[in-house]
Amino acid sequence: MSRAPNAVRSERTSARPVGSMDLHPSREMVASGQRAGRNRKTQAHIRIWSTETLLTLYVFGMSEFEVGVSAVAFSQMNGGTYVLAVDGGRERILSVWQWQWGHLLGKVATLQDELTGAVFHPLDDNLLITHGKGHLTFWTRRKDGFFERTDIIKPPTRTNITSIQFEMDGDVVTADGDGFITIYSVDSDGAYFVRLEFEAHTKGISSLIMLSEGTLLSGGEKDRKIIAWDSLQNYKKITETKLPEPAGGVRSIYPQRPGRNDGNIYVGTTRNNILEGSLQRRFNQIVFGHSRQLWALAVHPDDELFATGGHDKNIALWRRNKLVWTTQVAYEVVSLSFHPFGVALAAGSTEGHLIVLNAESGQPVATVRVCGSPLSCVAYNPGGDTIAVGSQNGSIYLFRVSRDGFSYKKSNKIRGSQPLTQMDWSTDGGFIQTTTADYDLVFWDVKALQAEKSAVAMKDIKWYSHNSTVGFLVAGIWNNRYYPMTSLIITGNRSAAHDLLVTGDADGYLRLFRYPCLSPKAEYNEEKVYSLQIAAARFLFNDKNVVTVGGTDASLMLWDVVDD
Repeated sequence: MSRAPNAVRSERTSARPVGSMDLHPSREMVASGQRAGRNRKTQAHIRIWSTETLLTLYVFGMSEFEVGVSAVAFSQMNGGTYVLAVDGGRERILSVWQWQWGHLLGKVATLQDELTGAVFHPLDDNLLITHGKGHLTFWTRRKDGFFERTDIIKPPTRTNITSIQFEMDGDVVTADGDGFITIYSVDSDGAYFVRLEFEAHTKGISSLIMLSEGTLLSGGEKDRKIIAWDSLQNYKKITETKLPEPAGGVRSIYPQRPGRNDGNIYVGTTRNNILEGSLQRRFNQIVFGHSRQLWALAVHPDDELFATGGHDKNIALWRRNKLVWTTQVAYEVVSLSFHPFGVALAAGSTEGHLIVLNAESGQPVATVRVCGSPLSCVAYNPGGDTIAVGSQNGSIYLFRVSRDGFSYKKSNKIRGSQPLTQMDWSTDGGFIQTTTADYDLVFWDVKALQAEKSAVAMKDIKWYSHNSTVGFLVAGIWNNRYYPMTSLIITGNRSAAHDLLVTGDADGYLRLFRYPCLSPKAEYNEEKVYSLQIAAARFLFNDKNVVTVGGTDASLMLWDVVDD
């Protein structure tokens, strides 16, 4: 059998979770610290990669990190020749590397339980600063590789230092979880003292950024405020703005054009959005992301559109990688289905509500209370006049659908006992097949309103879709002889042309097979960029792309399907 075409996207840096990142002073490279995986091949390490091509340039630190890299930063004075790293292991070891050669220049155990960040001092590449809950510590690296330690904040304080910046002369500016900004200066003996402390935000400050002309910007996670302070005028407040509630609180701030004094910034928020703007003008959302678990995915029947729905109660429509609209609904969304004519989009919620949106505008047009259990799968029949709703209580609920796709009336219920995870209608609309949480394949006779006991009687049934991960036509995706390890298949989808099958498993592998896939010797192509499971994978209507969502990590990816 010939190998299947390959599902690919642009070159990526890693398939492990990234614990920390930092931008090189040239802004042409990024350092990212990886967490360890479950086997020897996926040890924690640091990667240096290109911001232009996304290709990995250097990898170092293999076998040096116990759990993962929780903080990483480039040096400043020598043009980013050094990288520091903090290991997430028990001793929180701080290490310094000459990254082009992979040389370890020195390391020390910080022994700080809750270390949240580390940086080089901008005026001294041998002075490193770590901070976190109850600690702010200076580490001076000597020529022999040993470190001298100076605790600026001493126990028993529980102040959580969340962010750190520097004035032009090297004075240290810190923000904390109580909303205070503190400035530390050096006396004639070289000892640090508090020069100024003031309350800047209600509750925590998540981010500080010192602009080139001496303006300090601070961002509040809880109060959603961004405030500008004049560091040259003893931190007099210049102006402030507040992000809209749907955007979320401030998580990070970065200037759009570092070195220019135009005040334009990017803001990353607690709800996975990126905004652009300045304190003088309003902020616009330029990147939308789901901020909680993302399980629901549906593709449009005849356009390059797909929809996602998450536990953040947001439903979004995308045209390839462009956001078309988002709608916030009243319930957490776990399943989605497009009407066969593309006019309506049905969403199943964790609380048993079926929400129907106008697919063009995103406006809700109907909400139906189905049952008290999560609606884990929904699907319209080929004619679009009936929708089947599969529940975690094991039953299937059938609703009649009006011609325009916007009106719903309950017609019948087929009682079952095992939680349902996937669902397909037959081409003639007479039968439904479902996969249960225990991976049993169950057939349902829609007219008789009961489960079909004889699987043999179903062998010639043609299926309108094939999302079920078990069955004769997809048997080869299980216990495949070429798998690197045993895989629990979470999601599957047949292409519109009925010649390809895409699957996603619990270990983050995306695989492309020929369809039907009958043999455990079936060959496939695979990619792995998800560190955990792939919650759902679907072909777009023309089979040129596959879209995937990552469940607990809320990530969304679009893939090209190309000939090998």
